[in-house]
Amino acid sequence: MKDGDHAGDKPETGKPAIHPTPHLDQLEDGPWPSFVTGIKKLRDEGSQNNQLVMNDLLGQLDMSYENRMGYWKGGAVSVFGYGGGVIPRFSEVADKFPESKEFHTLRVMPPPGFHYTTDLLRNMADIWEEHGSGLIAFHGQSGDIMFQGCTTENTQKAFDALNKIGFDLGGAGPALRTSMSCVGAARCEQSCFDEQRALRGVINNLLDEMHRPALPYKFKFKFSGCANDCVNAIHRSDMAVIGTWRDDIKINQEKVKEHVAEKGRKYTIDTVVSMCPTRAISLNDDDTIEIDNKSCVRCMHCINVMTKALSPGDDKGVSILVGGKRSLKVGDLMGIMVIPFMKLETDEDFETLETLAEDMVEFFADNALEHERIGETIDRIGLPAFLEAMEIDVDPNMVAHPTTSSYVRTDDFDEEAAKWFERKAQEAGLQISAE
Repeated sequence: MKDGDHAGDKPETGKPAIHPTPHLDQLEDGPWPSFVTGIKKLRDEGSQNNQLVMNDLLGQLDMSYENRMGYWKGGAVSVFGYGGGVIPRFSEVADKFPESKEFHTLRVMPPPGFHYTTDLLRNMADIWEEHGSGLIAFHGQSGDIMFQGCTTENTQKAFDALNKIGFDLGGAGPALRTSMSCVGAARCEQSCFDEQRALRGVINNLLDEMHRPALPYKFKFKFSGCANDCVNAIHRSDMAVIGTWRDDIKINQEKVKEHVAEKGRKYTIDTVVSMCPTRAISLNDDDTIEIDNKSCVRCMHCINVMTKALSPGDDKGVSILVGGKRSLKVGDLMGIMVIPFMKLETDEDFETLETLAEDMVEFFADNALEHERIGETIDRIGLPAFLEAMEIDVDPNMVAHPTTSSYVRTDDFDEEAAKWFERKAQEAGLQISAE
C-alpha cells in the first residue's frame, strides 16, 4: 500500500496525517535501493520528534518533484569558534511543512581510511537521534560524515556531543575541505605509502584553513594508495596524492602459470596482455609472462586481474597531481601531473609533502579569482607560470600529449630537456654515492 492511500486515514494519537508522496514512491521501484525508503523508515520507526520531521521533509520533497522547484535557502549557522562546517538549510515553505523548516547539515571529519568501531557508530547514531533527525550519510564526496537534519537550536548541542567522543567539524564554504584517504595499507596489499599518516599530517597542518574559511573557493586533498584511486582523487581533488612505484613490477611466475592453467591462455591474453594500454606485456609459450617495464604506465590493470601473480615494485612512493575537479567555470578537469615520483617513507619525506601542500594552498589563496578552483587558475595563467611560482622543475612526465601543431613554438624544449637529463644524472650519482 502506497503512502497516498493513508492520506485520509486518522493518524495514531499525537501523530499527524502522513503526507502523500506519489512522486517519491516511484523512486522505490526498480532493483536499486532508494534513499526514499530510508527516510520513510525514519518517519515510521524513529523517535516521535524524528517522525514528525521526516514526514514534513517527505512532503516538501514530493512537492519539489511535482513543481520542479527547490524550496531550500541558505543562511548563517555555525558553532562557537568555527566559521564553517555547517550547511544551513531553511525551508521556503515552512507554513506548509513546519516540522522541517530548519534542516541543517553538520559535516564531520571521518577517521583516515574510514576506520570505525561498532561502539563508535552506535554512539554517533544515538547522538543524532537525540539532537538531529537520525539521517546520516557515510560519506559525502569530500569524505565527510553527513549528519543531515538539525535545527539551529540543536546544532551546538549536537556538535558538543560529537566533539566529546573525538570528532571535529569538516570543511564547508570557500575553505579547505575535509580530506579523504582510501583504506590503504591497513587492508590493501596494493598500497604504496601510508595514506592515513599523509592525510592526517597535511590536514592537521592546515586545520585553520578548514575551520575558518578564507580562500577564493574550495580546495580538496585526497590520498589513494595506488592508481586504482579508490577515492576518486585524480578527478575530484585539487591536489591528489597517488601511490606508485618506479622499479619493476614483481612477478611470481609460478602463480602466473597457475592463473593460465585455471583461466586458459585465451582468457589471459584477452584480459591481461591485450588490455595493457602500452602493450608492455607478452605471454610466453611456457605460460610465463614478460613485462617491458620501461613502457609500463602503472595503470594497475594487470595487477588487478592477476593479483597473486603480479604486485607493485619495492621502490614505492607517490605521484602528485593538481587541478582535478567537476564542472564549474571550466568543464571537468583531470589532475595535472606535477611531481611524477616522490618518496614518502621518512619523517623528512612527510614534512616535505606537508610543506608542498601548504605552499599549494597559499598559491591558491594569493592567485585564484573568486569562485575559481586551482585547476581553473592553472588553465587561466598557464602551467609554466604555475610551476615557476611553485618552484617545481619541469619534467617530461607532465606532458599529457605531445604537440601536434607546427605553429606552436617549442624553442625552449631542448634547453629544458637538457636540464632534466642533467638533474637525473645528478640524482643517479647521489644514489650510487649513498650506496
